[in-house]
Amino acid sequence: MSKYIPESLKTKISASDKGRCCYCLTTEANSGIPMSYDHIQPRSKGGETTFDNLCLACRSCNEFKADSTEAIDPLTGEITPLFHPRTQRWSDHFNWSSDGTRVEGLTTIGRATIVCLRMNNPVIVVARRRWTISGWHPPND
Repeated sequence: MSKYIPESLKTKISASDKGRCCYCLTTEANSGIPMSYDHIQPRSKGGETTFDNLCLACRSCNEFKADSTEAIDPLTGEITPLFHPRTQRWSDHFNWSSDGTRVEGLTTIGRATIVCLRMNNPVIVVARRRWTISGWHPPND
């Protein structure tokens, strides 16, 4: 498929991803910025514009991920694949800190993805703290 994403495919992705980033689970409503459509396997590395290779991503996660497909796990120092939201469950690789402000990695994939996408950058941690106080975060599922 081409780079163009048909509206019907965008609608299917948005519904499947519940209107939130598949990496950090930030909702579009909380961020106030439209979500991006991320090619999980980048087009530059042969990824196609299909449902199985697209997901919603917040601007921050999408920009930091860029064309990365793997990163170094900070605990083991090993190169590991990034989280794949279409084939893996978020809760198998991540959880929330007790205060709901930080994403914690449970696996090599989770930890490497957090570092690569800078999922706990200071700006988002402050925002999550405010969302948590308001009862908007973290997601219940």
